Amino acid sequence: MSVEEESEVLALEALSKAPAASQLAEPLDYIFAEHFRQRVLCNALDEIADQERPDHQLIKAVLRFLRVDFAPHMQDEEHDLFPLLRKRAEPEDRVDDVIGQLTQEHAADRLDAKLITEGLAKVLAGKTTTGAKSSLGKLLHRFAENERNHLTLENAVVLPLARVRLTADDLQNMAMQMAARRGVELSNAD
Repeated sequence: MSVEEESEVLALEALSKAPAASQLAEPLDYIFAEHFRQRVLCNALDEIADQERPDHQLIKAVLRFLRVDFAPHMQDEEHDLFPLLRKRAEPEDRVDDVIGQLTQEHAADRLDAKLITEGLAKVLAGKTTTGAKSSLGKLLHRFAENERNHLTLENAVVLPLARVRLTADDLQNMAMQMAARRGVELSNAD
């Protein structure tokens, strides 16, 4: 198997397989694992955007991720992580601006994800093509770049601050909410 083929297999697996449900017991680690999957998504979107002949298997994996896993992750942050961090942060942490920016970016991400899923569905149906100069290709590249910047801010600022500020009870409650969002009982999260 070539390096390119092996890389694609790993990307397909990362996009198709959520972190183990047992990892929900450590919600910040789970979010970090989801961020890795989103970085894989960004790479896949860039790859699809540049393809002359679309890789249908990769497109299907991207569509599955966007339709199934993307929204719950944003809900984890907006409904659990961000409110808890606002509650626990010290004034010198100045998290309101960062969280406000990330929340606005989530709103844009939702719109872009909808356009991307519609566009990629048309590619699969043979109704449009990809390519770096196509409007879909430009959207895929823009989304990937924006998402990478977003993830950098979350990984470099939000998650480290959450590890310092959130209490054990906060993390347990967050874990329960995230598990419920996925239809998983935390005690049986394997």
